[in-house]
Parts: sequence; C-alpha cells; structure tokens
Amino acid sequence: MIIIKTPDEIEKMKKAGEILANLHKEIGKIIKPGITTMEIDRYVEDYLISRGAYPEQKGYHGYPYATCASINDEICHGFPREEKLREGDILAIDMVVRFDGWLADSAWSYGVGEISEDAKKLLDITRQSLYLGIEQAVVGNRLGDIGNAIQKHVESNGFSVVRDFVGHGIGKDMHEDPQVPHYGKAGRGVRLVEGMVITIEPMVNAGVYNMKLDDNKWTARTTDGKLSAQYEHTIAITKDGPLILTDQGEER
Repeated sequence: MIIIKTPDEIEKMKKAGEILANLHKEIGKIIKPGITTMEIDRYVEDYLISRGAYPEQKGYHGYPYATCASINDEICHGFPREEKLREGDILAIDMVVRFDGWLADSAWSYGVGEISEDAKKLLDITRQSLYLGIEQAVVGNRLGDIGNAIQKHVESNGFSVVRDFVGHGIGKDMHEDPQVPHYGKAGRGVRLVEGMVITIEPMVNAGVYNMKLDDNKWTARTTDGKLSAQYEHTIAITKDGPLILTDQGEER
C-alpha cells in the first residue's frame, strides 16, 4: 500500500532531509586519504545525536552501523571498517536519518584525493542519471519513466544499472511501497500522484550490472571487480514538480 503524505508531513520529512543534506556536505570536507570509514561512521552518529536525530539503519534487521560505506567495487551496504582510504578510491556513503518521527534517505559518492578520469566519468554519469530520473518524478508520469530516463543515460555512456537494488517509498518507515526501479520502459508501472514520497538511488557499475554478496550477507559488490557508484535523494511528488527533500544545493 502506498502511503500518501500531507504537506505538513512532507515538511517534517524535509527537516530530516536538511539534517542529512548538511551532514553529507560535512562528510565531503573530511574525506581524504588516510581516514577510515569507521571514523566517518562515528562522526555521523555523533553529528546526528547532537542534533536530536538518529541513524535509522543502525539496528535495522541487525545492521550494526550508522552508515553504509561502500568502497570501489562495493555496490552498496559496505560495512565501515578501520582500513584507511587510499588516494584514488571512490566511496559511497548511504544514510537514513530519523528526526521527529520522520525519515529521509540519501547516498552520495565521493572521490578520495585525486581519482582517475574513468572514475570521474562514472561518478558524473551516475549523478546526472539521478537528476534525469528526478525530472520524470511529476504528477501523472509512471515509475517506468524514471527508470527509463536513468537507464538510457547510463547505458548510452557505456555503464550498467544495477538490477538487484531499487528505490522505494519512505515516510515513518524506511521501506514503503512502491519499489522504484532504475531501469525499465517509459509509460509502465505505478502512476505518480501528489503526496507520494520516494527515493531515487541509481547504483551504476563500470562493468556488468551483476552483483555478489560478501560473507557478511550485507555487502554487495560487482562480480567483475570493476567500480560502482551511487547517488540518492528523497523526493516528494508535488503539484509543482519534484521536491528534493535532501537537496544539498549541489551542482547538477
């Protein structure tokens, strides 16, 4: 069942989104060679608690950390660890924030120091595909319009869209209906209506889209060992167009 949010409820979610967006900007300032993702995870939890918010994914189905920190060939759900980041790594930080009972979800990819031109292209195309998907998140369109816009841009640039993980509805619960694939045919799927709130979160691989799970049963990585990137926003469907609740004011 898709839960429609009122304007007041969307405004509450936006407050959670503002905390999350500001946190992503702060993370971008501290990422450098030599820092560990465990240090970043501790920073995130302290930041949120000090602002009356909570890292929602900590404890979710037993997940033990405040963030998912996915490095290089890890697609998503990477465990924070004490291994130091190295020059040229790429890192995706995915977080869900609860504030005043409402949630916001956003992932962002970062380069560590100087990264290769191939890695830069992967990050650029993934971020661009997110915004192309968001452009389709308007009243009257269908979920397939979002996925199709993302898939066309990604594949036309020689990359692939992960199939095993999708976006989702969000509100008081982390995962609500509907599921939001990042691939598919235009004009297909659930029709978008005012008051829906969804995440759009394309995961894009430099090679094939297939994934495998690590022994921890959480971390997904590419089967061919090539790089993967992810960008995600929480979006409200409004009569005036898509409202990005986790907007960082970033370049698009």
